[in-house]
Amino acid sequence: MPSLEALRIRHPEIRADYTIRQHWERYDAAAHGVWKTLYERQAKILPGRACDAFLEGLAKLNLVADAIPDLERLSDGLEKLTGWRVVTVPSLVPDETFFDHLANRRFPAGQFIRDASQLDYIEEPDIFHDVFGHVPMLAHPVFADYMQAYGKGGMRALTEFHALKNLARLYWYTVEFGLVEGPEGLRIYGSGIVSSRAESIYAVESSSPNRIGFDLERVMRTEYRIDDFQESYFVIRSFDDLFAETYKDFAALYTKLQAGPTYKPGDILATDRLHHRGTHAYVGGSHAAV
Repeated sequence: MPSLEALRIRHPEIRADYTIRQHWERYDAAAHGVWKTLYERQAKILPGRACDAFLEGLAKLNLVADAIPDLERLSDGLEKLTGWRVVTVPSLVPDETFFDHLANRRFPAGQFIRDASQLDYIEEPDIFHDVFGHVPMLAHPVFADYMQAYGKGGMRALTEFHALKNLARLYWYTVEFGLVEGPEGLRIYGSGIVSSRAESIYAVESSSPNRIGFDLERVMRTEYRIDDFQESYFVIRSFDDLFAETYKDFAALYTKLQAGPTYKPGDILATDRLHHRGTHAYVGGSHAAV
């Protein structure tokens, strides 16, 4: 990750919190075209796959295909809904900076947008992933509170408990790659899925991945992979349940996590509540309706 000093060469105005001006006027037609292509691809496949909260967030914030959003205007609308704003950063930021932004209801979004040759995969999150993928869920009051609580918890994990890898797994398997139970089946809310055409289909329709009922300790013991589709997804019952499960003091849990197993991404445990496509769960091999 580049240092603040290194980033200042390209972004002389960069602030101590790694934020910069978006300079919306500098996006050219090609950049807006990439946003439009990515947006329209996802708009075709997300109805019936993404959760209602995500789709409602798109509508409430008037996120559309026409052009890369002006983040100041977007933030004005988001702030009225849940008190959050979107701030522009040049690239990934240090952990402590990231947590401080979340704890103060600021979501850092990358300034750049991927090249047209990278529509299906990009290593570093760009403005499409960060804004299209993340920001609609910040319009949901409970999820917005969850994200702020995560930021506050992140500072403690980093400075008091040295348990960042465990907390990062929670972020990965909820904010980035989470599924939620819906009345008509499993639905997507994780940004890493909703911003990916292929994984939006794979996550809810493929028979390949494990879909495991959310359990906080189980999640925080489970490694993840960043170079391919997920081998396992964790399924929450609702955003209220997610907030209730995680809005607590993790001190005892962090101590417990210092010993015991670490699970591989594809592991299945006898205690897992497994979901198959549709509205049913499988518990220990026996069928039970959700």
